[in-house]
Amino acid sequence: MTNQKIIFVVNPKAGVKKKIDISLLIKNTVRADVNYDIVIWEKADDFTDITKKILEGGYTIAVAAGGDGTINKVAAVVNNTNIALGLLPLGSGNGLARTLGIPLKLEKAIERTYTGTATKIDSGEINGTPFFCTAGIGFDAHIAHLFATSTSRGLKTYISISLREFFNYKPKEYKIILNGVSQTKQAFLITLANAGQYGNDFYIAPTAKINDGLLHLVILKPFPLWRVLFIGIKILLKKANESQFIETFPTDFVKIIREDDGAIHYDGEPFVTGKEIEIKMFKQTLNVIA
Repeated sequence: MTNQKIIFVVNPKAGVKKKIDISLLIKNTVRADVNYDIVIWEKADDFTDITKKILEGGYTIAVAAGGDGTINKVAAVVNNTNIALGLLPLGSGNGLARTLGIPLKLEKAIERTYTGTATKIDSGEINGTPFFCTAGIGFDAHIAHLFATSTSRGLKTYISISLREFFNYKPKEYKIILNGVSQTKQAFLITLANAGQYGNDFYIAPTAKINDGLLHLVILKPFPLWRVLFIGIKILLKKANESQFIETFPTDFVKIIREDDGAIHYDGEPFVTGKEIEIKMFKQTLNVIA
């Protein structure tokens, strides 16, 4: 791509590659004729200055160098603008990057930011908060909350927390209003999938497409403990929709009412909200470099 001006937004605390000097790697990898800047996201709770720089700096591409949370932050800024999102995947799961076919080898991912092709993908909102890969309620939101507060990162830590909590977590009851019809469901978790996977090629919604204007509402129903291995295999083989314990509903809007306030997650980032949850989809609002 020519005539581009790129800003790399680097999260130095992201993922499992903290020992790598990402800024130095970018400087040593980017082609000499590419016009770019690097900004470091120092304060986890403050993205204001970076937002202003992205929107007012004349940039054509904003590259999120971090995990899914960093990608969500940058994507939310450039959503519904002419600025394209680039991805430098440094996280544990890298769900959106994997879905878009972004190389996980960092040097190749850096090169892709200025040699790739722009395409449009959908975006969603869960209680007004944007997401671009998956959002969720129930067990995965509970795990996301615990993982976010853990001092250790990486897939091994995520699996360890999941296994520890799995045997104590109880399915909950949800009222789901979908396509004008209200139904009550018991669910271990509910995933709202724009992309088909959480990350690490773990496909909870293998038939989901990231550019069709629909999310896939995926309900994992209560299941006998002895069936968990078989469910996991189905998910890994991209056959989750074939499991008798998984229901999938394509839609562009759904309202979910639960019994208590609690955690939800957007692109793996947890937050606590009330009993009523509204999820909306918007077609092809985000330009991405893939």
